[in-house]
Amino acid sequence: MVAAAAGRVLNGCDTATKVSRAMTAALTLPRSALVAMLALGLSAPLSAKQLYEYVDANGIRHFTDTPPQTDAPVKATRIQVDNKPLVRLETRDVDGRSGRIIVHNLSAGPVEVDVELREAVNVDADPPLPRRFVLGHAGEHALAVVSTRDRSKDAAFQVSVNAVPGDPRSQPDPLVHYRLPFPAGTRYLVSQGFGGGYSHTDEQNFHAVDLGVAEGTPILAARDGLVVEVERDFYESGADRSRLAARANMVRVLHEDGTMAVYAHLAYESTLVTPGSVVLAGQRIGSAGATGFATGPHLHFVVQRNAGMRLVSIPFRFSEADGAPYTPERSRGWLRVP
Repeated sequence: MVAAAAGRVLNGCDTATKVSRAMTAALTLPRSALVAMLALGLSAPLSAKQLYEYVDANGIRHFTDTPPQTDAPVKATRIQVDNKPLVRLETRDVDGRSGRIIVHNLSAGPVEVDVELREAVNVDADPPLPRRFVLGHAGEHALAVVSTRDRSKDAAFQVSVNAVPGDPRSQPDPLVHYRLPFPAGTRYLVSQGFGGGYSHTDEQNFHAVDLGVAEGTPILAARDGLVVEVERDFYESGADRSRLAARANMVRVLHEDGTMAVYAHLAYESTLVTPGSVVLAGQRIGSAGATGFATGPHLHFVVQRNAGMRLVSIPFRFSEADGAPYTPERSRGWLRVP
């Protein structure tokens, strides 16, 4: 029996984060042998969405995933969404009496996993579990071997794996500051700063900023890094937190010091990078939008680190035109990128 659950956590209104993806496998081991060790292919399948598009009487174009109540012509398009998890769990037979636990890192960057045996009967694990591992690169990682303790008796166990992006051993560079993620001359509004009461209250988003800009404004990388996560197929927006909280297009970029910048609420299919791409500061990665739990176009920008099987936001500073660093605060009016 195999059960897999891959969940996306998005706290507040802004960051879509692959975190704590749980995978479990249940095995019953017959006497004297570990036969037919179960291989778990837990990559989430493609899911389909129906996109409805129409233009109302005022010339405004609308997108929705439910059939609209309108007399205007409606264009319906079926799109595929890849819900690929961070990791894939597999078990392999070793000698007919023991099995090896394999975890595949499907991300372009490091991932921390927590591997646990549940309801274990008459088995031992080497190394002992539960245990956390850091998968420093993409690909296959052999983590533990499970063996029958008394081969004259039946044995059974479940394997549970949770995963969080990033390496908890990394140390953020306190001297780094970030360029504004827009081209020179762009008008923007800091609508919510660190600790903003509307949605910047949890540890993933406390040190985030919301930067209001016009729809379609180019979004630029604020720092050099490696793209490790991209979401681009969401198209809805609104104030329904329960339905839209996990539907924001975003790009996650891993930096040299192990921190990760998240650029969220990007426009539908506007991202110009893919996981594994190297980006330089100032390079365009997408366009501003209002996808997900958002009531208007803006960029949610946050820098996060893995603090041990959980993501936390950390304070950061932008650079002035002369290179002087400053902490972004909520502005009373529109500002302009120098």
